[in-house]
Amino acid sequence: MTSLFSSSSSNYPANHASVPQHHRRASLINSTSREKARLSPLPSYVDLVEQKQALVARNNGWTTTVFVPSPFPLSTLLANPFRRRSSPRGSPRSSRGSVQLSASPPPPPRRRYRVTLPIPPRIWNFSANLLRIPFLRRRRTSTLVLLALLGIVWLVFALSRRLDISNVETQWYGDPPTLVYSRDDLRKIWLWEIASGHYPSGRKIPDQIGVPPRYPNPGLPSTPAPYHPFSPDAHPGIGNLREYPDVSARIPDVAYPPRPPPGSVADLDVVMQHCDFNTHKYVRDCLEVLRLGAGIDNNKRVRRGRLDEWRYIYMEHPDNGTTLPANQNANGDRMRSETMKGKAALLKRQEEESLGTGAVDLDASLSYQDAVGSSSESDFTFARHGQLEPHLALPPPITVRRPPAFDPNDASAIPDPCDPDHPRIYHMFWAGPFTDKPYLALLSFLFTQNLGLDMPAEEATEHFRKQGVCRPEFWLWINPSAAAAVPGATAEQDMYESLRANPWSSPFLHPRFKDVIKFKLWNTTEQLDGIPELKDEWRNSVDTLFNSGGVKYSHPKAAAPAARNTTVVNGTATSEEGERKTGSGDDDLFNRVGSDSVSSYDRLSVVLSDMARFVLCHRFGGTYLDADTILLRDWEELWGWKGAFAYRWSRLEKYNTAVLRMNKGSALGTFLFRTALRNGLDFHPMTVSRYTKEAHLEGLLLRLPDALFDPAWLNTENYQRDRPPFPYFTEFRDFFDNPAQSSGAPQALGFDGFFKGAYSYHFHNFWWIPFDPSRNWPDLGPKFMDGERNARLKAENVAKASQGKSSSSGGAKATPPPTAAGTPSMAESDAAAYKEELVTDDVRDLPWATVLKRTFESYIRGERPNMYGEWILW
Repeated sequence: MTSLFSSSSSNYPANHASVPQHHRRASLINSTSREKARLSPLPSYVDLVEQKQALVARNNGWTTTVFVPSPFPLSTLLANPFRRRSSPRGSPRSSRGSVQLSASPPPPPRRRYRVTLPIPPRIWNFSANLLRIPFLRRRRTSTLVLLALLGIVWLVFALSRRLDISNVETQWYGDPPTLVYSRDDLRKIWLWEIASGHYPSGRKIPDQIGVPPRYPNPGLPSTPAPYHPFSPDAHPGIGNLREYPDVSARIPDVAYPPRPPPGSVADLDVVMQHCDFNTHKYVRDCLEVLRLGAGIDNNKRVRRGRLDEWRYIYMEHPDNGTTLPANQNANGDRMRSETMKGKAALLKRQEEESLGTGAVDLDASLSYQDAVGSSSESDFTFARHGQLEPHLALPPPITVRRPPAFDPNDASAIPDPCDPDHPRIYHMFWAGPFTDKPYLALLSFLFTQNLGLDMPAEEATEHFRKQGVCRPEFWLWINPSAAAAVPGATAEQDMYESLRANPWSSPFLHPRFKDVIKFKLWNTTEQLDGIPELKDEWRNSVDTLFNSGGVKYSHPKAAAPAARNTTVVNGTATSEEGERKTGSGDDDLFNRVGSDSVSSYDRLSVVLSDMARFVLCHRFGGTYLDADTILLRDWEELWGWKGAFAYRWSRLEKYNTAVLRMNKGSALGTFLFRTALRNGLDFHPMTVSRYTKEAHLEGLLLRLPDALFDPAWLNTENYQRDRPPFPYFTEFRDFFDNPAQSSGAPQALGFDGFFKGAYSYHFHNFWWIPFDPSRNWPDLGPKFMDGERNARLKAENVAKASQGKSSSSGGAKATPPPTAAGTPSMAESDAAAYKEELVTDDVRDLPWATVLKRTFESYIRGERPNMYGEWILW
């Protein structure tokens, strides 16, 4: 039987006529040397039986295949992968003269294209069967339906011609435009920010704005420093000269890194040059530049050679560039010999242009159609809802502050090192009971920032003033109730009582921290009324107050409030007691306070925080940090940068405002709030990215690489895994639960091995997972033993209850952080506090979250110095 299907003619039997016809046909088809392949896609059959079987078994798909002749042989277009090639020269087989075959011999060159086309009748019948409309199967009905569809299309076209709507711009795809300011107003914003020193960058200003090419920039020096040339697109600088010092520890004191020089500034143009994801820079390499350039590598100096190109921290000379140091090139390309009188004239012209003098006045009620038709607005796409905003009336620009030149020995001549126009305030927003998450954020602030905790409190202020150091502050804004609730008259008093009773927050009320950590009560109404751009109009948009990326959460006005003495005002719940609602509405979206798990996520507080960060920075100045942020180094040089910034949303060219810096009362802030008001008060990072992109203002809100504040993000999204930074996280949960293969690194390397060089780390939520499950309480030593006793006992009770529930139900649940409710008895507290502990009782492999928490706590206990070698002094 096998010989019947052989392609060799010598295998045919002698009685060839006795072979069945379909066997003979198969042998002929398989014999490619005797029969040429048919070019027609139509089937051919030998008899009616074969045709019937083929028709019954045919594919009932919706497509058919046809072959289109090609004018050129495919062999001339594509390399033949089956060609014979000789063995490589020098290989063992080349001496024998043999050849090497890469595959079977090639088939005949194909000169037809295979094209797949749909079969309309089959698609029509399938749709009729699916919709159970049998009359559509009739040919006459199908024709009538097709004619009706054509008639509708013709009718729409005819009406559009009659109504003359050809000039109406239609948004067929993507997000609608958000721009509500004219080109002249956007130019005025740019000029105001530049004149205020908020653009200390040589990056190109968009041509669409129309800033004059020779417009002076007080944020740039008059001549570049060695190894740090200006960009060809940089505007002429009239600011202070820069010097990039060698920031490193001096031998033999190399055990700990040095503090950044007081008054130093980070050159973020240099940082972007080494860290920008758009230019294919790796996070690993960026962190190395950040370490070596700031001297926080403890002088290990495994790199040999000069670090001039990696130095990104500079100091400004107080001479304003009128006197050149010896190492500056007097014949540089950007060197100008202006006198002080000439510079004063430039500053005056700069101020006039920033206030809009000489700008082309447009109608204050310029409509969308007028703006589109204007030649000066051709590079912009405006929002289609309503008219454009009236022309901006901005205050005079902020006077650029020069570095003080003073004698440290003359106390009367020492100015205040803190600039009131650029305060150094960390803002953080927290909703609900205090837990271990803001606890760790505050500990990282005490561990890394220059707060003077290594000297007596009464001496720190005067010492910082003499050294020219501005001590930062941490303002923690607490919303104790639901996001839609307005606190009552006693809300602030209740907040402090809750903080004193909570073991996680009570240590920070110690008098030692009163000058650097301050708790603030969040009041949405008060905060929005404090924004001049919003105070008169935000109540008209109260229904869209909770708007995140276009998803609006409207409060159910008709719903009866669950809390006592609670009313609904302007669509928001008002509680006189300011307490968390209880009862059956706990799981309701508008009554939820805090996030206990993935299923009970406090979404509204997250939406409120999107707006709160812009409100706080615009009203008070400073930098906003998400509550899931941990500081990893001193931010002295970042405070010196006077511009605004956020950081990149991983691989996307969007903002992530988990870290947000904005200047108090800036023109950029005015633009953002007025634009957000006209777009439903949407402050989601993706939406803010659209605001700035459409207005060509992205340069004023610099999008820093995520390596500075979120170094694990790209790896968690499967990017740069060929050369990852250390530690290597494939998901954010690895911070709380290390893979077994790398679980030895946290204990061996400690804090120094955790993304060294980054300014902070963002662990992206996970509010319900404790940092230290085996010791889920604050461990700060005898000074805070009262809170530790209560927290220990509560953690043990919660663990026992969780074990009992898991044993009965077969599931395990993460242990939530203890709260202040349910104070244990004194005997139980003493037993829990003075219980003898053995190291063998602890978890064997400690994750990074646990190691960082215990490192910060050991500094507060006085068992180790901070990252700069400073011991806390109580």
